[in-house]
Amino acid sequence: MTRLAHKNLNAQRRAYRVAAKIHGTAERPRLAVHISNLHVSAQVIDDVSGKTLAAASTVGQKISGTMTEKAAVVGKDIAAKAKKAKISRVVFDRSSRKYHGRVKALAEAARAEGMEF
Repeated sequence: MTRLAHKNLNAQRRAYRVAAKIHGTAERPRLAVHISNLHVSAQVIDDVSGKTLAAASTVGQKISGTMTEKAAVVGKDIAAKAKKAKISRVVFDRSSRKYHGRVKALAEAARAEGMEF
């Protein structure tokens, strides 16, 4: 197995391990975070009905700064959109990423705007 294939397999295992413990409901939906090389996106998802209740992303926006700063902007934006949809409590889904750096910046910005998780 090549190094990259092994790295992807480990990330997939971490994502499955986190997903096995997290499930969003109508009263406490799931806040899913995705971070690529260029963009950060977050969605508030009700897994029971399979609907996205709120979403925020850096795609199509002119946000300058580091990826950590972009993540903080998305965190504030998703918290504002969730508040507008009358959602204050969520379950945080970090997927295969550690709670560190960009993921932590997004979470702390969302908490600062009033989200609870």
